[in-house]
Amino acid sequence: MSKREQWRKVLEREVERWSAIPYPELVSALRDGQVYEVEFESRKYQVEVEMLENTDRYIQVCVAVDDGSLPASLVPVCHTFVCNKPASGPG
Repeated sequence: MSKREQWRKVLEREVERWSAIPYPELVSALRDGQVYEVEFESRKYQVEVEMLENTDRYIQVCVAVDDGSLPASLVPVCHTFVCNKPASGPG
């Protein structure tokens, strides 16, 4: 399995985790972005999560993963997703 294929497994897991977070908590958690390290199958990976857009209707989030090795980590694997803002009540 290639290095990037390994990264994709971690990316899938992290995207699943972040995309399950409700809108208000997601916005709060990503106000300044998140950078952290995870361990998967006895290896360490770097994860960066940031809000790319914050519109009236949604936020767009990017999750990126690499293992810190150069030069491969200059181009991490990444995925973006959209989280819609909750509909406001009648008013």
